[in-house]
Amino acid sequence: MRILIAVDMEGISGVVHWNHVDPDHSEYARFRAIMTDEVNAAIDGALDGGATSVTVTDGHGNRRNALFEKLHAPARLNSGSPSPLSMVEGAQQADRVFFVGYHARAGSEGVLAHTGNDQVRHVWLNEREVGEIGLNAAVCGSFGAPVVLITGDQAAVQEAQDLFGPVEAVVVKTALSRTAATCRLPEEILPEIRHVAAHAVVRPAEPFVIPAPITLRVELSHSDQIDRALQVPGARRINGTVLEWIGQDMVSAYQTFGIIADFGK
Repeated sequence: MRILIAVDMEGISGVVHWNHVDPDHSEYARFRAIMTDEVNAAIDGALDGGATSVTVTDGHGNRRNALFEKLHAPARLNSGSPSPLSMVEGAQQADRVFFVGYHARAGSEGVLAHTGNDQVRHVWLNEREVGEIGLNAAVCGSFGAPVVLITGDQAAVQEAQDLFGPVEAVVVKTALSRTAATCRLPEEILPEIRHVAAHAVVRPAEPFVIPAPITLRVELSHSDQIDRALQVPGARRINGTVLEWIGQDMVSAYQTFGIIADFGK
């Protein structure tokens, strides 16, 4: 059983402010280490559950956050950017996927909730609203790999369950606002992540699949961002701040979203 652990940073316990996930801020190093600990708990649990290989894909920011020298063997690390599948590079060779440290979509009542960046207001796939959880799960699903575990705040966990049903989950913090939360301590969280990760390796699960043709619709903050994003081949304007693109496969839709989001910055 080949496991991909896709890790983000905003959903790590203790993280409640952008400074915590910004490499240029002094507090970043603390939370980088905590992120690595949560990944290691998932690695150990995957191996407990019978995983034959574990790949970790660093999905936050510049994709260079996990402390490589601290990761537990025999895991492998996908690090750096760009890569073809970005936050879920390695889904092509995975049987099951864990989402560690994930956050809720833009507009949700979750800690540091966003989708790609703060200029993206909403994203839909075939009329279904998604955030990074849905986008990434749909890419994994296109390769037949279901998401079987998620860790993050309560909003992220609920979003995942609403999209693709029951999954193993660890709520590591409870949002009080976008920049405040009641956070659980590592000594409580890490054994729990390891425990549920072992169960996730063997639990029945179905991949999250968006059927073709895939209609990607993105709302940005300002009309001039859409003006620029219309350079994307096949894109058409729906209204002042909403753009639509239609394609035949999820990987192309995912990559197109990344380009559109960049035009919004």
